[in-house]
Amino acid sequence: VQLQASGGGLVQAGGSLRLSCAASGRTFSSYVMGWFRQAPGKEREFVAAISQSGVGKWYADSVKGRFTISRDNVKNTMYLQMNSLKSEDMAIYYCAAAPSYQGRGSGGYNYWGQGTLVTVSS
Repeated sequence: VQLQASGGGLVQAGGSLRLSCAASGRTFSSYVMGWFRQAPGKEREFVAAISQSGVGKWYADSVKGRFTISRDNVKNTMYLQMNSLKSEDMAIYYCAAAPSYQGRGSGGYNYWGQGTLVTVSS
């Protein structure tokens, strides 16, 4: 499966953005999908993941209550609604696909998108 992330941009602190991850292929619904991010000088970190059906959702503590992950298996697209953005949310955001939930590690994700940059101004 090929993934393409989009929706990043410049937003003021406290603002909102919605990221999208479009997937090619007919097997999108068979994958757990995840969002990860990497800030300059830092390691890539888990943000959120969603089960194949969309029922199971997992979030990093740092984004819980502010970010919402969702997916549309008809449109082969995953979303990340980001509200109340903070300067520490500024990073390149990557979407990824895994055959099953991997916890908060990135090692089990087989497919990765190219990333979309989120910049938060204070």
